[in-house]
Amino acid sequence: MSDAITTGAGDDLRRDILTTLLPGFAGTEAPEWLLRRLGDGLGGVCVFGRNVTSAEQLRALNASLRAANPLAVVAIDEEGGDVTRLFHDVGAPYPGNALLGRIDDLAFTERVARAVGEALAATGCTLAFAPDVDVNSNPDNPVIGVRSFGVDPSLTGRHAAAWVRGVQGTGVAASAKHFPGHGDTATDSHLALPVIDVPLATLRARELVPFRAAIAAGARTVMTSHILLPRLDAVHPATFSPRLVQDLLRDELGFTGVIVTDALDMRGASGVHGIPEAAVRALVAGCDLLCLGSDTTDDELEGIVAAIEVAIAAGRLDADRVREAADRVRALAATAPAVPTSPAVVEPHHDAADLARLAAAFEVTDAARARLAAAPRIGTVVRVETAANIAIGHAPWGPFAPAADARAATWLDTAHLVTVSAETPLPDPAPLDGAVLVVGKDLHRHPFAVAAVDALRAVRDDVVTVDMGWPSDDRALADIATFGASRLVGEALLALVDRSVALAAAETT
Repeated sequence: MSDAITTGAGDDLRRDILTTLLPGFAGTEAPEWLLRRLGDGLGGVCVFGRNVTSAEQLRALNASLRAANPLAVVAIDEEGGDVTRLFHDVGAPYPGNALLGRIDDLAFTERVARAVGEALAATGCTLAFAPDVDVNSNPDNPVIGVRSFGVDPSLTGRHAAAWVRGVQGTGVAASAKHFPGHGDTATDSHLALPVIDVPLATLRARELVPFRAAIAAGARTVMTSHILLPRLDAVHPATFSPRLVQDLLRDELGFTGVIVTDALDMRGASGVHGIPEAAVRALVAGCDLLCLGSDTTDDELEGIVAAIEVAIAAGRLDADRVREAADRVRALAATAPAVPTSPAVVEPHHDAADLARLAAAFEVTDAARARLAAAPRIGTVVRVETAANIAIGHAPWGPFAPAADARAATWLDTAHLVTVSAETPLPDPAPLDGAVLVVGKDLHRHPFAVAAVDALRAVRDDVVTVDMGWPSDDRALADIATFGASRLVGEALLALVDRSVALAAAETT
């Protein structure tokens, strides 16, 4: 590979080691140490929400990064739904994977992914850590949920391929994640090491189906997960397992692109051994580009480089393995579109027809339709506030996210807002004003949310619950299930309830 891509390659091994590393950093401008490391061959950076204040600021930041190293990879978690970094302050203007899977229009999925790619290209990003192609087979999954296209492997595979085609049609590389599949977990790998105790036959029939589709569609990268599959490798999590990375992903699935790790600062990766050792083990296993985490310092980066050098000197890690990985990273970066010189425009346009299309894919019970039809106004909105997982972070969500454009008065503008959380219990539900709309995410997973809904239903017959996460299989707490909580999905919910309330009000006059 080094004969084909030589730009940026140095004669010394240290430069190749740096090329395999993808740190995060603090601040909205590139620190001096980062620019210096990029000049020395650092593979690139991962941009997080706290690095972004606006699209134009991000474009200027990325221009400085890529000027320091024209072959720098600029990666960002922009999944086109609940997980957003570019829109972390206002919520994402995309529907998200679960809703795309329910709509099941491949052309629409490709269109959404192209819009994501166009926004990233406009800001100078080169790699989207998307699509999430996990099959969400466990409804209690704390970290995947609506990030998945669905529970059906074939459907997930079709939309994974469409998403790859859409985003890569803009020149931005895709990353199918989280190999070999994070959908059947009940543990968040940011916090601990999940275990998926299934045989290879189950993986082939379920988890690997969308990865095969994404690879066939030309995905430039695949991201590994920090999960343990004891029937395949009882010792090493996937990121550190040659059995999974080399034998399964490279040899069986035939993937020839860049294998990138999920963040190595996650406890599922480095909770026992630390990030430097995790970096060594990932390279030994066959990974090429190591996502280090959100706040790497110069000293920490040097410690990682030193650990890799020691591993090579001790014979634990072959120098040719590092050179191979660096060559793949440079080949990926060499095809990225240039940073635009004009201001970045990233907000896509959506009209009433788009919102209606999303709302038509919501699950709405007959009881919810009847209660809304009987309610000339929504008097109280109960916002159920739960701790977001680390992947989603604190981006505004659902109808509570600020809208991109001014909108007419809605139930959210006029209703009394009550917020409940694990620390803030529901007030006496009996005297709450007007019809009550409860809005939350993954309601069934939070005992305080279950208790609040039960208390409301026990004394009122005008309660409508909206679950904007992944609802329970029995839908017991979801009168309306939106399968996503992005800003755009929130606007579709606003429009749906507005129409219902307007019709009810018209019938009473």
